[in-house]
Amino acid sequence: MPNYRRARDAGATYFFTVCTHRRQPLLTQEPVRIALRQAIERTRTTRPFTIDAWVLLPDHLHCLWTLPAVDGDFSARWAMVKQYTSKLCREHLAQRGLPASRHKRYELGFWQRRFWEHRIRDERDFGQHVDYIHWNPLKHGYVQRVADWPHSTFHRYVAQGVYPMDWAGVGHAELTEMEFGEYRDGVWGIPRWSLGNTEMEFGE
Repeated sequence: MPNYRRARDAGATYFFTVCTHRRQPLLTQEPVRIALRQAIERTRTTRPFTIDAWVLLPDHLHCLWTLPAVDGDFSARWAMVKQYTSKLCREHLAQRGLPASRHKRYELGFWQRRFWEHRIRDERDFGQHVDYIHWNPLKHGYVQRVADWPHSTFHRYVAQGVYPMDWAGVGHAELTEMEFGEYRDGVWGIPRWSLGNTEMEFGE
């Protein structure tokens, strides 16, 4: 859709899904995790935002950001994060076969160029996305318990008393039906809740 324009609301909270190029399992490698952390810190010095929840998986990440009241341009922020991460990982990726067009864009074959975003509507919507983020490693079979996955904000929420340490989606049966911003076969899913359906599926 060439006339599509992303909605950007200053002060809003958004759920994002960002994937690696061709779903390469890179993001949980230590050099990449360090580079991504540094890229986010650098971006936030000039384009601040709050990270409300986060999970890092080998080939994609999910997160919730709240933007400042004066600046709703999340696309510029993601462009900076992606560019900084790719530059910092240049040596780590040097042996990979990378398209020239991606070298020019400083993406280095690292990131999928597009991402999924969803504007959080209310407190219930926020809570469902926080749960989904923290449940995601269990969903993909990386761990047997949510608490065993080290690359998320789950333990921060435990320390704040939001979750018990043994939380794993128990009592949240609807989580097994949710697909928030997941990317498969080159297609992002359509959020069924937007049609008033309580079953959520965001094609992974």
